[in-house]
Amino acid sequence: MVYIGIDISKSSFVAAYPSANGYCTKTFPNTAVGARKFIATLSVVEHHCVMEATGNYGFLLLYLLHQSGIAVSLVNPKQIKHFARMLMTVTKTDEKDACMIAMYGEKMNPPIYKMPSQAIILLKQKKTVIRQLRKQLVASKNLRGSLIVLPYRDKTCLRTLDKTIDFLSKQIGQLEAELADIASSEFDKQLKALTSIKGIGVTLATALILSTGGFTYFDNAKQLSRYQRAYQPQWR
Repeated sequence: MVYIGIDISKSSFVAAYPSANGYCTKTFPNTAVGARKFIATLSVVEHHCVMEATGNYGFLLLYLLHQSGIAVSLVNPKQIKHFARMLMTVTKTDEKDACMIAMYGEKMNPPIYKMPSQAIILLKQKKTVIRQLRKQLVASKNLRGSLIVLPYRDKTCLRTLDKTIDFLSKQIGQLEAELADIASSEFDKQLKALTSIKGIGVTLATALILSTGGFTYFDNAKQLSRYQRAYQPQWR
């Protein structure tokens, strides 16, 4: 198996291909067209791509690789950083990073990524937006509270904040209702099993389902336990 390292940025990605002299790199636009041009250079039988888990900017490529039948692994950036440290590598460019990721794949043989279902992808988006809206809601309420103690209050500012707080509250409520509907329709069995455990409510149960892909990412309880210890903060 030939490992291809991929370093992702917002507008482009660099792919590192093994060669006789080490690695050669090529840059592609981080678009559907760029991803398909890259995939055209690969073989389903021969190649295994390795990417860092760096958020949404790499997900389109990840999805298209999966759809094309190309093996792809998603690796925690901390693992790549630790691997580079062991090799005493300090130079940091996109090309060098892609080569390091390819080398990591060759030496460590990371597991193939399991693509989440459409329901999981939608639920993660809703949960992310809800979290951001809640932060905005808290900030707006705090700002309003700091204004009403002033001796002279700008009524326009207060009205604007009141409208913003009302709007954010309604949007959060709507998204939470939609999230609950999707979770209950797609993962009813898991939700019922989890919420039957003392101390686990719907919010935590949904977070567990999201983090584990509906418990499809693991083959046994031991793997789940190791994952829980490594990523416990994101389950809250």
